[in-house]
Amino acid sequence: MTRFETRRRVAVGLWIVWAVVVWNVVFDHTIEIAGRAYLHAAAMAAQAGGPYARIDDWMRPAAASGLWMATASAAGILAVGLVGVGAASAGSRRSTTVGFHDEVAG
Repeated sequence: MTRFETRRRVAVGLWIVWAVVVWNVVFDHTIEIAGRAYLHAAAMAAQAGGPYARIDDWMRPAAASGLWMATASAAGILAVGLVGVGAASAGSRRSTTVGFHDEVAG
């Protein structure tokens, strides 16, 4: 494996790690916000003597929404990263090849 291929694999790996971290942060944030909203609604229902606020009614929609938002965010990052690495790889190969031939010919 050449140094160029190693660098390319490291770059792709870092973009994948970045996408996984963003997925986790977005999903966690969505769940956290829904949990806070539920706690507020449950406290208000308890103070008012109204019907009990069920956590399932709050968290299931948040989990589904968080899953889609996190996946879309991670997919966007991964797409940009992989396209960028591919473009940089193609440009690097061309400039390296042209430079090598110019030095040999000149």
